[in-house]
Amino acid sequence: MNKVRVRFAPSPTGPLHIGGVRTALFNYLFAKKHGGDFLLRIEDTDQKRYVEGAENYILEAFEWCGLPFDESVKTGGNYGPYRQSERKAIYEKYISELLALGHAYYAFDTAEELETMRIRLQEAKSDIQLYNAETRGEMKNSFTMSADEVQKLLANGENYVIRFKMPSDEILKIHDIIRGEITVNTRLLDDKVLFKSDGMPTYHFANIVDDHLMEISHVIRGEEWLPSMPLHILLYRSFSWEAPQFAHLPLILKPKGNGKLSKRDGDQMGFPVFPIQWKTPEGEIYAGYREDGYLPDGFLNMLAVLGWNSGTEQEIYTMDELISAFSLEKIGKSGAKFDPEKTKWFNHQYIIRKSDAELATLFMPILERKGIKSSAEYVEKVMSQIKERANFLSDFWDLATYFFQAPENYDEKMVKKNWKEGISDKIREIALLISNLTDFSTETIESSIKEFITEKQYGLGQIMNALRLVIVGEAKGASLFEIMHTIGQKETLLRIENGIKKL
Repeated sequence: MNKVRVRFAPSPTGPLHIGGVRTALFNYLFAKKHGGDFLLRIEDTDQKRYVEGAENYILEAFEWCGLPFDESVKTGGNYGPYRQSERKAIYEKYISELLALGHAYYAFDTAEELETMRIRLQEAKSDIQLYNAETRGEMKNSFTMSADEVQKLLANGENYVIRFKMPSDEILKIHDIIRGEITVNTRLLDDKVLFKSDGMPTYHFANIVDDHLMEISHVIRGEEWLPSMPLHILLYRSFSWEAPQFAHLPLILKPKGNGKLSKRDGDQMGFPVFPIQWKTPEGEIYAGYREDGYLPDGFLNMLAVLGWNSGTEQEIYTMDELISAFSLEKIGKSGAKFDPEKTKWFNHQYIIRKSDAELATLFMPILERKGIKSSAEYVEKVMSQIKERANFLSDFWDLATYFFQAPENYDEKMVKKNWKEGISDKIREIALLISNLTDFSTETIESSIKEFITEKQYGLGQIMNALRLVIVGEAKGASLFEIMHTIGQKETLLRIENGIKKL
């Protein structure tokens, strides 16, 4: 095998769907498995559909995901430019070559003339209603016009397209790594437009020229491009270039029903379909996994096993393990249903596997935005107590508020149920006990309070619920003795005192 070089080539026409992220991930895993290169190419030949900010969004999304490119519009490389709009002169050279080889031709048909052709074929009940070998002889193109007529129209600035000359009736056998051998009769394919009179190539032409010049060894892309594969193979053949190997990935399917996962599915069921938040030029905002509190490595792990399976029961992988286990042959042919609940499970698994220090580093910016200053050591202690109950980074603040702020309000139901007559005196006794402790470890706090409650013959539940109420403010949180130890003796006593006054 020659050096593996793969690319992810999105169009900046909007936000990056998680299906695109999975395609990029599979390209990355394949490249790293074989010691190859992973490229990002921006395919912006369709300037009419270009969306402001989309390219920067794509770059930021991959930066968050942690998928680094060896070559890109940002990092550069030896095969640039990596933005198709900057490669115009390259495409002009190769379309001229294809015309000279006789594999492409000029067509001057107007939209009205093309529509007339379609209507005529429909009325004739033709089983193939295409612009191809059977119909091009009746249209306005290089085959029905003299060379002088063609040159005159070009000189006059007439609108034109350059079409590929599809073989008239050839059985084409092509191979896909995932799907095996595919047989196509070229009679069923049309003469695709390769170039437009504005000087810009279509996706098909720019794609194969770039893949050839960038020495792409494997094209790994979504199955929606499978119908384009015969044309691409024929274009390579027309230039006498060696075609890369192709692998067309299965779709990510809706959680319910049939069809491809869409933004609408996410809107209806309350989950993102974009890696990071997308804000449209008009100001509309769509949710992203980053902003919803997902970890990038958990997000990628979830995508990796969506349509691919190592053949084992393993579900949680480090990136190194994914690279080692990955192969294109283990990707399924059929679509993979997206499961939002499973996605949450993956994120939870990654949260509980991270060290307290790693989680503290992720949580500190959230605290800073809330104007709370705290040491990394203290935040690490907090993380150790809450991470088992967190599914998302965004859960951390709700789970940990009481570690950083004394309660300002007290849960009314809990007050009514637990703050009975005489309870404030009992809590004062507990406060006095706490103030006399010289060792404020979790174990000492627990044993001292429980022994005191037993000696006094107080109800354990009554005292503990009332104590949680004044320290936390509601019936939630980690072990109360752990909370007291973490916030410290002074803060514990202050919260008890304030609680008694307010209640």
